[in-house]
Amino acid sequence: MNSDTVAGVDAPGRRSWHLRTAILRSVSRSFYLSIRFLPRQLREPIALAYLLARTTDTVADTTRVPCTVRMEALKMFSDGILGKASREMVVNQVASFVPLQENAAERTLLDSLPDCLEWLEQIGRADRDDIRAVLEKIMHGQMLDLHRFGDPTQVRVLETAADLDEYTYLVAGCVGEFWTQLCFRHLRDFASLIQDEMLALGRRYGMGLQLINVLRDAGTDLRAGRCYFPDDELGAIGLSAAQILSESDRFQPIYQSWMEKAQDGLACGMEYSRAIRNRRVRAATVLPALIGARTLALFRKPGASALDQTIKVPRREVRAIVLSLAVHLASHREIETIFNRATENSFAVFR
Repeated sequence: MNSDTVAGVDAPGRRSWHLRTAILRSVSRSFYLSIRFLPRQLREPIALAYLLARTTDTVADTTRVPCTVRMEALKMFSDGILGKASREMVVNQVASFVPLQENAAERTLLDSLPDCLEWLEQIGRADRDDIRAVLEKIMHGQMLDLHRFGDPTQVRVLETAADLDEYTYLVAGCVGEFWTQLCFRHLRDFASLIQDEMLALGRRYGMGLQLINVLRDAGTDLRAGRCYFPDDELGAIGLSAAQILSESDRFQPIYQSWMEKAQDGLACGMEYSRAIRNRRVRAATVLPALIGARTLALFRKPGASALDQTIKVPRREVRAIVLSLAVHLASHREIETIFNRATENSFAVFR
């Protein structure tokens, strides 16, 4: 037997399996659970795209490296993914970021970059083109973020709601489009809605999920000099970004308004899931919406003090949602039950 083949699985296959299981599980609590529901033909490109995006995010968030160096590394990364720079150049550029990671899983993720790039070269052409397209948008959003918030010594703020919409689209809304394109290509009779309708719903769903991240991290971001809430909305109530933490009660109407927009995005995710015919794909697609609905419910409970807390859905509740989806075969009725109880702040379904 060839040394690169074990039990009928070649070395590249073993590496991709390791990436989409052990490494993916270590860097993503909920996304790994979604991936497990998917059929293999979707699991491969979606897992790879996530790992590459998570790697670029880790590079962008390595604050011990100067902002200009991080932007240069992302540009090199982008060129490598698009086939404009060699794999060796990208790996060498990112290597200096590895020892700076305090999280062991993120160190391992960056160390796995050569395997991820090799996997990208081996994956089918149509999937590779889609991965490249979505990563190009995500990295554009990350670089835009670094350009806006690169100086931690002062509080910087987005100017308008359109700027926040642009950001949430670039780092998440485009992922909804990517997911939709893959599903229509790989699955016969994927949805009861036409592709353009599903693309629009997927885009708004992704943007809503990213808004939840913005809301969850608002306090931490403000302390780091980043304010994603539009300056024109703050100005309308006579509040500056620097005053939000000390006058959080006055900020609540703006926070609540963006919570409602996030809720609208989750509603699009629910409509998207209702149109999906494949139960496994439906489960994988709707899981983030169910966790997101529970997260928004947790945000509402502390009110203004949410900015001083780290709010996450407990692991036991996430496991309970996953188990319920599996036991009930992702039935429309069960999905609606979980979503409605989470939205109504009724937690019995998770106990």
